[in-house]
Amino acid sequence: MTVVFEDTNSAPDPLLPWLWSIKKALEAETSSGNGSGLDLSKLLYDCIVTFRDDDQYQNDVRFLRIWFLYIDDCGSIEFETSHINPWSASTMKDLLKKLGPQIMKYDGYHSSQKAYSGKVALSSLQNSSRNKIIEIGGKKYQITGCAGQGGFAQVYKAYVHSNPDEVVALKIQKPAFPWEFYMYRQLDERILDNERSNFGFALRMHLYSDCSILVCDYLAHGTLQDAINSYVVTGKSMEEELCIYYTVEMLYMLETLHGAGIIHGDFKPDNLLIRYARGDLTEDGLREHSGPWHDQGLCLVDWGRGIDKRLFPENAEFKGDCRTSGFRCIEMQENKPWTFQVDTYGLCVIVHMMLHNSYMEIEKKKSSGGGYIYLPKSSLKRYWKVELWKDLFTQLLNMSPGSDDNKLRKLRESFQDYMCSKPQFIKKLKELLVKQRASLCSA
Repeated sequence: MTVVFEDTNSAPDPLLPWLWSIKKALEAETSSGNGSGLDLSKLLYDCIVTFRDDDQYQNDVRFLRIWFLYIDDCGSIEFETSHINPWSASTMKDLLKKLGPQIMKYDGYHSSQKAYSGKVALSSLQNSSRNKIIEIGGKKYQITGCAGQGGFAQVYKAYVHSNPDEVVALKIQKPAFPWEFYMYRQLDERILDNERSNFGFALRMHLYSDCSILVCDYLAHGTLQDAINSYVVTGKSMEEELCIYYTVEMLYMLETLHGAGIIHGDFKPDNLLIRYARGDLTEDGLREHSGPWHDQGLCLVDWGRGIDKRLFPENAEFKGDCRTSGFRCIEMQENKPWTFQVDTYGLCVIVHMMLHNSYMEIEKKKSSGGGYIYLPKSSLKRYWKVELWKDLFTQLLNMSPGSDDNKLRKLRESFQDYMCSKPQFIKKLKELLVKQRASLCSA
């Protein structure tokens, strides 16, 4: 790597402070040996942006050396805004450091500098956790079972003070990770009250030096993955009426989220809890989500990979791989920048799973305009609403960067127009939802 010279005795020079900062960043990178170069890359980029249009430096050997350093560091001579990995450890660390004072003010936030020291060790919950009682922040939680498990977190169903009428989900994560709590509070602030139940609630978070415990609402009716699996085991596919209904629900979810500058980042069927209406569903109110239909639908949870676009530069694009098999959007597969595509691709995969009982495989096809488009390999059955499904896959698998609000809205409305134009559709949908509830709740 080229080295910028150390000193100069010239008159005051705006470039000089940059040279010294770059020199220090080079020395830090060399001494640490980690090769990350995050600070160096930003310094080089900012320096070039500052002086590239200044005639004084066009032939200055020092400025040319900075260009060479930048080229060496990036491996490219293209001058573009850096693409950010929103999930990298360094990005998360920087954001949480910046947001720390704000998070501390949120309702339900509790922190301690010490490790969790309850009488029942959290590590013991992984084995035979049923009916153990743990104390968190002055409340006692009776663990009734494990509701989910991942690489860094476990989710448990629990009764508050052993009261079966007050059920919560406890998400215990090591190391501590307050980001998800921040995302839930952003949902509280940005999503309208009549739509808020679609996205889960965090009641409080307890942050310790060795772990974090997120206390959330608990929904007992299973996930969309459970609903899909109930068909897989019988060798059948979900009825098209249900597929259309859940597609509308998901389109509306993403339309709402993306319009609020929020990306979920892990949009898959096991993160979509099923909600059921308290009373009997009616013939009207489906389109408007009114009456009993307001409580019927889906609830999107697990916000650990959530992205708040307002924390990044306007029109920022991201680089980063979710590494979730079957849910890596086309841009991730081709190492291209992405924004909302991480969610809309997930929606397409879920729709494919509902229709075909399998993950989606895509292929690149030539389009009539001379370019190419991406489409699922699986064929649509001729007795389905082929035009609706074809339009959805074509639109969402071939999205250009930028806002997708109008595209999602138009797709949602096309499905809703079909649903609500046929009284027999709503009647059949109601019957299927009653049947599904009985099946999932008895499992």
